[in-house]
Amino acid sequence: MTIFDTTLRDGTQGEGISLTAEDKVKIALRLDALGVHYIEGGNPGSNSKDIEFFRRIREMNLKAKLTAFGSTRRKNSSCEQDINLKHLTESGAVAATLVGKTWDFHVHTALQTTLEENLAMIYESLAYVRNRGMEALFDAEHFFDGYKANPEYALAALAKARDAGAAWIVLCDTNGGTLPNEIQEIVSKVVSEINAPIGIHTHNDCELAVANSLAAVAAGARQVQGTINGYGERCGNANLCSVLPNLQLKMGYRAVSDEQIKMLTGVARYVSELANAHLPVNQPYVGNAAFAHKGGIHVSAIMKDSKTYEHIQPELVGNKQRVLVSELAGQSNILSKAQELGLNVNPEHAKSRIVIDRIKELEHQGYQFEGADASLELLLRDAFGDTQDIFTVESFKMMVEKTAAGMVSEAIVKLRVGGQQVYTVAEGNGPVNALDNALRKALMQFYPDINRIHLTDYKVRVLDEKDATAAKVRVLMESTDFKDTWNTVGVSSNVIEASWEALIDSIRYALLGMVKKDALADIPREELGLVNL
Repeated sequence: MTIFDTTLRDGTQGEGISLTAEDKVKIALRLDALGVHYIEGGNPGSNSKDIEFFRRIREMNLKAKLTAFGSTRRKNSSCEQDINLKHLTESGAVAATLVGKTWDFHVHTALQTTLEENLAMIYESLAYVRNRGMEALFDAEHFFDGYKANPEYALAALAKARDAGAAWIVLCDTNGGTLPNEIQEIVSKVVSEINAPIGIHTHNDCELAVANSLAAVAAGARQVQGTINGYGERCGNANLCSVLPNLQLKMGYRAVSDEQIKMLTGVARYVSELANAHLPVNQPYVGNAAFAHKGGIHVSAIMKDSKTYEHIQPELVGNKQRVLVSELAGQSNILSKAQELGLNVNPEHAKSRIVIDRIKELEHQGYQFEGADASLELLLRDAFGDTQDIFTVESFKMMVEKTAAGMVSEAIVKLRVGGQQVYTVAEGNGPVNALDNALRKALMQFYPDINRIHLTDYKVRVLDEKDATAAKVRVLMESTDFKDTWNTVGVSSNVIEASWEALIDSIRYALLGMVKKDALADIPREELGLVNL
């Protein structure tokens, strides 16, 4: 099975998705390591960014076939006069995808030309590319709509592409409105009549892009086009993060190696970060919740055998099993989480029930530990005597002043570290930033590596809207040391107090060495309170 990735071209047409040339180079290298067979880099004649990408990627020696995108020549013209075809053949790519019309409605309405001229445009453009040493692929735009409207003409367009020597003829559900049974029926017809390798390119406007891609494969298509995380125009393209494991782990097709498919979760999250696009937690296979278990009955079962509630081993795609602890938690959730942390917890111990009740009470107050694993870890370790006090907060004070230059926040923090009292003052561009600066300033002299820790996300949610500005709020913080990321939570009717609680948990978690044991390796373990780690 051949995998054609168009994240760098079709994916960037999605709303809110923008990649620099440097981003595109980085993603191309990750896609190449993943083992996709074609990487479509963009349209080298459309913008300077794509021109720079093709110039830089030539030096990378990709194993995948670097592919440039373009369209058939302009009507009533010649390929030699078409500037876009010229740029495409000079791009340095080894393959070219040319999109052409196969729906008579589009030929008349969009191109405003004759059916015969459109067929000539398809044949001459593909032949032009092939004659210049490039592998030619034909994207049959709107093919399924075209086939349903005029099957004879749609098939005639494919035949012209075949006769011109197209290495692949790719059937496109451009509007994303075709159903899986229609896809399978039409692809079967094409495979029986057109003697050429067939591919499939689907859009997700009916939430069917993945299903349609698999239906096409069942009917004989042997190339699947799509994007990482399903990015793309309107509702997106077929999501290769679902297509690839479905093909390989469910349908028995060989697309990449077993080791390469284990990179899938990492690639999905890497692309999400570079695209600055949130990766849905419930995204199949690669999402953070794809193998997360919350109900006590579920957790009890997976502790005996994960197949009870998991359709594959998460490690096959580079993901991992997670047990969530919440108001729905039972003893199994606590035991599983404790085992994950290396805590020796006796299931018959009264502390287990106390911890469960404590978590349920906190969730009733508004805490949410599903998205705050670090706070949960600290709670469990504290409950089972697995931590020591690294520092004690005696008090903090906040002042906010409006000046001609703007708002200035100042925080005063009193701590006790190892019997020594520390008093610090720091400013910030907001109350939370000032508190963070003051806390770091106080601890820096004892734990200099705390400077590696940075806040990367900060969310506030109002829990009781009816109470207006007096409402209780939940603060979720995400922190990182640029190697790992962790989340903490705080709840209060005072947003500063809730933020402080989440901030203290974040610093405690980092200092306890639970993110990376080498992150603070120069600090003595006894100072960090590392017990039974």
